[in-house]
Amino acid sequence: MSYQQQSSSSGSRTARRTFEFGRTHVVRPRGKHQATIVWLHGLGDNGSSLSQHLESLSLPNVKWICPTAPTRPVALLGGFPCTAWFDVREISEDSPDDWEGLDASAAHIANLLSTEPADVKVGVGGFSMGAATAIYSATCFALGKYANGSPYMINLRAVIGLSGWLPGSRSLRNKMEVSNDAARRASSLPMFLCHGTNDDVVNFNFGERSSRYLSSAGFRYVLFKSYDGLGHYTVPKEMDDVCHWLTARLGLEGYG
Repeated sequence: MSYQQQSSSSGSRTARRTFEFGRTHVVRPRGKHQATIVWLHGLGDNGSSLSQHLESLSLPNVKWICPTAPTRPVALLGGFPCTAWFDVREISEDSPDDWEGLDASAAHIANLLSTEPADVKVGVGGFSMGAATAIYSATCFALGKYANGSPYMINLRAVIGLSGWLPGSRSLRNKMEVSNDAARRASSLPMFLCHGTNDDVVNFNFGERSSRYLSSAGFRYVLFKSYDGLGHYTVPKEMDDVCHWLTARLGLEGYG
């Protein structure tokens, strides 16, 4: 699936950048369909590997949607092309954000959720760069719009980030302060952020600060959990915590 993003250039001319997303894999609920979660892979991965893992989770009433990011040159890898939700030069607060790529991926996620039944609760989560994209989607939900100004229409009910970070962390609070509606939406959205203390890819301190930036911007229900000795990967205990959190926050049945 392709997504076209407009970006301003000199004068009145507008350049179009097209993002070609890869295959989307879906794990159907084994019981009553109560929730749908879009789950996003990390840099260089794909939706297929995630869907196989999610099939083993004891959440029978959750539908998982696992899209695959576009293949693009990534500055962090010296321009080497691989699957990535957006471009990134370095994983730090000082790195410039690829708003165009972030908007395209957040819009793709929103499109995947747009056809879900009205009585089904929807959310987004992911690992590493996928987590950053999920967290960015949370800020779009709160602000009611993408960075390019287009309206964000999905009513998110849960956001999960494993070993991730908040894009645009330093500017979020100022953006939130200009809108009472943004503060109201932010205060209604539960978020569960997990991070290993030995993460050598996305520094633990950066992940922890990202959670504090979210809290200070008005996201009232941000739960940050650290895992001693965990590097840049997931473990069964972490995913078990995700299942417990989703069950409690979304009122799911049949976990265990």
